[in-house]
Amino acid sequence: MRERTNGQGDKRRLLLDAAVRVFARKGYHSARVGDIAEEAGVAYGLLYHYFASKEEVLRSVFRETWRALIQTIKSVEEGDEPPPEQLRKVAEILLRSWRRDPDLVRVLVLEVTRSGHLAGEMDEIVASFAAIQEIVERGQADGSIRTDLDARLASYVFYGAIDELLTGWVLGRLPDSDDDVARAERTVVEIVTGGLAPEHAGTPA
Repeated sequence: MRERTNGQGDKRRLLLDAAVRVFARKGYHSARVGDIAEEAGVAYGLLYHYFASKEEVLRSVFRETWRALIQTIKSVEEGDEPPPEQLRKVAEILLRSWRRDPDLVRVLVLEVTRSGHLAGEMDEIVASFAAIQEIVERGQADGSIRTDLDARLASYVFYGAIDELLTGWVLGRLPDSDDDVARAERTVVEIVTGGLAPEHAGTPA
């Protein structure tokens, strides 16, 4: 039974990976279920054994990717580094995803977060904001992050900056070599975490 379950998981993963490549190349609307099956090298009908529709394929790509991202952020949060360093690590993980898996980032940006394909399925995105907010709040508690700012808003600003950089790379508006990605990471960290430093605190609202 275990071998059969593992085999099914492998086929499902094969189909999801193929779907990412097809969606990235053709776009969600233009892609057909047959394209995904052909890309995966499997029979057309096999896809319907695992997914009810093309939309469910996209939904699965989104959910599984975002859940893994939240787990990664939480693992950073549970580490021993001070909160500002944890924010730097989160920025590095998110931004370098473009170099690791550009097709996946392209699909997430164009077909999920900036489209209405999965309206009402944004719980995972909200959870990622909450995980970043927890890091900010821990920094406020230990004095490494200024306390006169709203931690929830800070988490949205932090993620928003990263999302705009990823979008810039997806749309070809920003250079995206390894050096460019490293420069973007430093810029986000300097602007966002630097602005969160206690010495920059203003008058509390």
